[in-house]
Amino acid sequence: MGKDYYKTLGVEKNASQDEVKKAFRTKAHQYHPDKANGDEAKFKEINEAYQVLGNENKRSQYDQFGSSFEQAQAQGQGGFSGFDGFRDFSGFANGFSNGQNGSWNVNAEDLGDIFGGIGDIFGFGGGRKTRAARGRDLQVAMTINFSEAVFGVEKEISLNKKVKCDRCNGNLAEPGTKIETCKTCKGTGKVARVQRTILGNMQVETVCPDCGGEGKTYARKCGKCNGTGVASETSKLKIKIPAGINNGETIRMTGQGEAGEKGAGDGSLYIKINVNPDKRFERVGFDIKSQKEISFTQAILGDKIEIETVHGPVKLKISAGAQSGTVFKLRAKGVPRLSGNGQGDHFVTINIKTPSSLTRQQKATIKELNL
Repeated sequence: MGKDYYKTLGVEKNASQDEVKKAFRTKAHQYHPDKANGDEAKFKEINEAYQVLGNENKRSQYDQFGSSFEQAQAQGQGGFSGFDGFRDFSGFANGFSNGQNGSWNVNAEDLGDIFGGIGDIFGFGGGRKTRAARGRDLQVAMTINFSEAVFGVEKEISLNKKVKCDRCNGNLAEPGTKIETCKTCKGTGKVARVQRTILGNMQVETVCPDCGGEGKTYARKCGKCNGTGVASETSKLKIKIPAGINNGETIRMTGQGEAGEKGAGDGSLYIKINVNPDKRFERVGFDIKSQKEISFTQAILGDKIEIETVHGPVKLKISAGAQSGTVFKLRAKGVPRLSGNGQGDHFVTINIKTPSSLTRQQKATIKELNL
């Protein structure tokens, strides 16, 4: 009976290639012979299954012919010398060919793509070209007043951070000196070496020791940045705070963090906004709330009063007989929306001030009016 490769990897027949690869990596970690609870036989079965299911063409043939596919593979393909079960690795990006003295030529980057994080377990880790890390992200806090948050403002800040070296302009070499292609790796940043692994001798590509994977050599490194391409300096930066921003929100400025070394990308700058409160107003989303006290007479007879808003004073008509706690809406007198689509409203709560001391005549009048 043919082998069930799907069952071996623990995936369904309709599993995606990414799911197949993920299942393989998980099981390879679990059963690797070098581990305390490893299982060499199981490990070989897992790899055999992956060589078929991890290759779309072979997977299609396997799905169609089943055990016939397995027999054809066994008859038409040579076994892998010294390690029964790794029968066919031609599905790798560049494959690998049989070299002299029983060694194998292999591109470690291709293996890294297939085996992912277990490259070091197999013994072919380190083949990838070293990449300089992206510049560090920075975070600062900025405090603005209530009005600045409502209408937006431009601020200038000073940051001490790594910036592109102005002496070498980030190319790492002392101005006027030569930059040449590395003679050891011919500019590829990689060199080949033979390494013993559980698969036998393999010729793997590793980072060039002379240029560190850059593919270049320098007659003299920049004296200011010591060949890193960056230097620490105090930079002034103008920050545009958008209208409508709220307390605790963060602005991200891509590329305004620290510069990356050796030509790597720059980090981002994150500005956390703190807004000082205004005792006159309460902000709720993009709306503004406030309180307004009116006299007993104004509440009874009605009046036109002045309301203070973030946009300036506005006249509000109070109808006769207004009740304490009544809320009036001043349309579009709130905070501009960050999306640019209009602005919020201003809600005013009316509080009636009850007189605390009245003359006899005033009391008599109120009683007469039966209020």
